[in-house]
This record gives sequence, structure tokens and C-alpha cells, in this order.
Amino acid sequence: MEPRTIVVLQGDETGQELLEESLKVLRPDVIGFPLRLETYDLSLENRRRTRNGVTYEAAAAMREAGFGLKAATITPEQKGDVGSPNAILRREIDGKVIVRTGRRIPGVAPIAGIHFPISVIRMAVDDAYGAEEWRTGEDLDEEAFRTERISRRTCRAVTEYAFLQAERTGARIFGGPKFTVSPIYEGMFKEEMDASAQRHPGVRYEPQLIDATFALLLTTTGDPLVIPSLNRDGDILSDLVLQLFGSIAGAESLLLSFDENFRTRAVMAEAPHGTAPRLLGKNLANPMAMILAAGSLLGHFEDEPAQRASRAISAATFDTLNEGIRTVDLGGQATTTEFTDAIIARLRTTLGPY
Repeated sequence: MEPRTIVVLQGDETGQELLEESLKVLRPDVIGFPLRLETYDLSLENRRRTRNGVTYEAAAAMREAGFGLKAATITPEQKGDVGSPNAILRREIDGKVIVRTGRRIPGVAPIAGIHFPISVIRMAVDDAYGAEEWRTGEDLDEEAFRTERISRRTCRAVTEYAFLQAERTGARIFGGPKFTVSPIYEGMFKEEMDASAQRHPGVRYEPQLIDATFALLLTTTGDPLVIPSLNRDGDILSDLVLQLFGSIAGAESLLLSFDENFRTRAVMAEAPHGTAPRLLGKNLANPMAMILAAGSLLGHFEDEPAQRASRAISAATFDTLNEGIRTVDLGGQATTTEFTDAIIARLRTTLGPY
């Protein structure tokens, strides 16, 4: 069988350093089978040089291959600059859903006694991001306006994937939009949540308004949760959930696109955190999220060797933490490379030679 292709999207500062650590874990002598890596330089310098042409090329390659592994990148704040590559990538591969799952990190005490995983399934497009904005008037009479949109297709993709995730993990569906205040706009999302609940009667369904969702998360200690959400709600909520478990560096982030039957067509894995410029070149940044991203990406391959390697990467990462090998942000003394090397040593024992 020909090696599967992963499109590798290089990034900036520690984003690129941690990507390189995750690629060590994907070497054939570690996971037991070869991969074809197709690399694109999405550093800020190259995006500016190509006027984002490289970003569009990378997106086209991901549409073709179906798999991407992305480093954290810098988004310049200046108007008229190249902007965020994530917005382009999401649009060009027709990404509909972003998945982030908070889970217990060995040796790190979670907030509020949370024990079981919490997955936030959010819109990858529409809502507050990309909204049309304008202002009128002057001085204290100046007013700002914004026109947002969501589509039923995107709402259904989010809610259907959320219920499928809950079925796979034995979780309950929790949370939801503020449909009481916005029965037309946010009500569309709630309608799709209710419809998915009808299609998946075996999933426990406990909808909550978004403000109640935030409050109740601080007192939740029971079963695994899956929280479907609008785009900006989910952006904020996922950061909170990851920090409830002790670190935003403890989980991967997945961007998914689907076919007409809501089967995964393309997946891009990355870390949910940024580039941490103060750690650049110090060999101290935590590679955990990028390594988990690489492992999770393999889990979307259909063949058993990749599935086995995906499970092994996750297990080796948490086994390493259990043995007290942690980077400084998690209270340990391991360097970036020491943490990665410890994971690789376990994988070679588990998966055997190539």
C-alpha cells in the first residue's frame, strides 16, 4: 500500500519548534510504517512574501490528501496584512467543526474536581467571525453595528458530530445557545440540537443556555460531556474547559470537513495554543498538544496500523506524565526534547521496530 500523505503546515516561533517535535513521533522507526509528508511554509514571512498564495496551496493539498498537521502561526494585527491563515484554511477545505477535548493530565490537579473528559464541538465558520461590521455617527452619538450569519448546514454538522461523539464516548450532550434571547438566530442551532437528539435517542440530552453552561461546568464532576456550540461561544468555552483541566497545552484541536452524509472528508490537527515567543529557542515549551494532535490525526486513518499507532501515542504521552516526566509549565523539569524523547522510547517498546 502506498504511504498515506499528511500535509505539514509549518509555522512561527515555538509553533514551528513544537511541530518538529511532533514529526519525530511520526517517523517510520517510531510508529512502524511510513508516511509521506508534503510540507508548506506558512510562516508569517512566507505568507507575506507569497501574499497568502502558500496558504491557498496548502489548503488545496489538504483537500486532496484529507489530512493536515499544522503548527501555530502568527496573525498580524495590522489592517491590510496577510491576516489569519486559519480563516483561509477553514474556508478553503470547507471546515465546519472544531473539536477540542479537555481531559485529566496526570500530576496536574483540575479545577472544581473535574475528572471526566469534556469535548467542545464548535462551529469553525460563520457567527461572529467574518461578520460584516460598520459604524455611523460621531462622538457620543457614534454607533457600531455587526451583521452575523449562521447556516442550517453548519448547525447540523456541529450538532450531528456532537451526538456521534457522545455515542462513541458514552458522554451526555450538555449546553447550547441562548435561544431564549435569540429565538430566530440562535434558535436555529437549538432546533438542530433537538433534531439530532431525535436521531440519536440513546444519547443523554441535557440542553442548557450558554450562561448556565459556564456556571454549571464549575460544579460538574460526573460523566463525560460533549458541548455543541456556536462559533464564538465555543471559542471562549474551549479555552475555559482546557484550563479547568490545568493547561491549554494538554489537548489537541481538530478542524473537520464533511461530505453530504456527514462523513469526515478532511481533518487538520493542531495545538490550541499560540507561538509563545518568550520561550523561543529555550527548549522549554510543552510539545504535548502537538504530539497528541499528530496521534489524533492518525486515528482518522482507516487502517489498523495507524489506529494502533494513534492509541499508542496517546497512551505513551500520558504514561510519560504519570512517571513524573513533565515540562516546566506542568511543574516538572524536563526540556521539550526530553519529554518527546521519553514518549518515543515508550512507542518503540510498544510498537516494535519498523
